[in-house]
Amino acid sequence: MNRYITLNQLGDGTYGSVVLGQRVDTGEKVAIKRMKRKYYSWEEAMNLREVKSLKKLSHANLVKLKEVIRENDTLYFVFEYMKENLYQLIRDRDKFLPESIIRNMMFQVLQGLAFMHRHGFFHRDMKPENLLCMGTELVKIADF
Repeated sequence: MNRYITLNQLGDGTYGSVVLGQRVDTGEKVAIKRMKRKYYSWEEAMNLREVKSLKKLSHANLVKLKEVIRENDTLYFVFEYMKENLYQLIRDRDKFLPESIIRNMMFQVLQGLAFMHRHGFFHRDMKPENLLCMGTELVKIADF
């Protein structure tokens, strides 16, 4: 974890907490998920459903896992950084999004889901908080 510095907390969930991090050598922003449970071996960590699926799936509308780090029996997932989730994007708006933008966002979600399903994976927890956005232009599925 010495390659990253922590900037601030992004969220806290059942299985772990997420912080905004920055890679020391490049300045790249990332999201770092710290798992609450301890992992006593690398093999145990690599057998997690989330790790297996993210290692096998690469698509423009699926959040990218950059690396997995196990340090002192704590497991960290380093993901590409996305600005906000869909709930935050909609909640913070004064006006409704135009239909054309909603169509484009839904198309991206369905593209990501179709790709997952073609490869034998299912999300099991689709909700606005698990759809990460970079504004209204890009939507990626996370937390599967």
